[in-house]
Amino acid sequence: MTKTLGALLALGLLGTLSAAAQTYPSKTITIVVPASPGGVTDTLGRQLAQRFSEKWGQQAVVENRPGANNSIAAEYVAKSAPDGHTLFIAPDGTFVANPSLYPKLPYDPDKSFTPITGLVVINHGLIINPAVPAGSVKDLLAMAKDKPSTINYGTFGIGSSGHMNMELLQNMSGAKFQAVHYKGATPALTDVIAGHIQMMFVSVGTAVPQWQSEKVKFIAVSSAKRMPQLPNIPTVSETGVPGYEAVSWFGLFGPAGMPAEVTGRINAEIRAMHAEAEFQKTFLDKFYFQSIAGPPEQLTAFIKAEEPKWRKIILDAKIKVE
Repeated sequence: MTKTLGALLALGLLGTLSAAAQTYPSKTITIVVPASPGGVTDTLGRQLAQRFSEKWGQQAVVENRPGANNSIAAEYVAKSAPDGHTLFIAPDGTFVANPSLYPKLPYDPDKSFTPITGLVVINHGLIINPAVPAGSVKDLLAMAKDKPSTINYGTFGIGSSGHMNMELLQNMSGAKFQAVHYKGATPALTDVIAGHIQMMFVSVGTAVPQWQSEKVKFIAVSSAKRMPQLPNIPTVSETGVPGYEAVSWFGLFGPAGMPAEVTGRINAEIRAMHAEAEFQKTFLDKFYFQSIAGPPEQLTAFIKAEEPKWRKIILDAKIKVE
């Protein structure tokens, strides 16, 4: 009797989940962004919100919850109902850096979320103030080794990609720079342009306009190979640190326990959007993004491959956030 009742309850639950998937979305979709309005993450969120609203006839909105290196937004999403109406655009650090940076997190990187799809990879540009007498990564490293910790670089927060990319550069080259932590990429970039600090890693889409207007020198990209859009900009790997590669990426997640049908519908919509020539031209190419839209399993595997690399960098550099 008990087994029969249990089976009936299980069937009823499955029926409820299936029905929910068929009617999804049934209310406003909230896309939680762990950054202030105006940045890369916010831009991604607004693209998705517009797409969902247009295709599904249901309002989708962006909710900005910045702070604590993505942890405030992550905790909020992790505790939300797993019905697909609360989604999370997560930068890489949420999963590959925070577990090693913080002694305790308000979310479980392995168990608190449902991976939906990768979104984009962002290559970074190494930019320096024009007054710095270096024309290449090799020149910069020679200067740093001659006078360790005298060249300042800006980050957009402890544990941010701008921070981790430079830590990797130091780890692989033996050079020593001095970190200056900001609350975002924009104030750090402003100070590089003004000469208050000497350099930083920043997204290529942000670096290019400043370089074209001759406000900074753009000496290298962080990708493994030269970017087709910037064939004359060398990589860090080919100009001073062989094997260097440091990119940032973003994925879309929901709370743990989302119905597979709902996850599948969201995944399919995003992959269709990324495959459209117009989206590639007006969004991906415009901001120098590379699409990594794919099945959820691909995103999970990507995280597992990236986390050990950054854990080693963080432990070697003894970086901790209290």
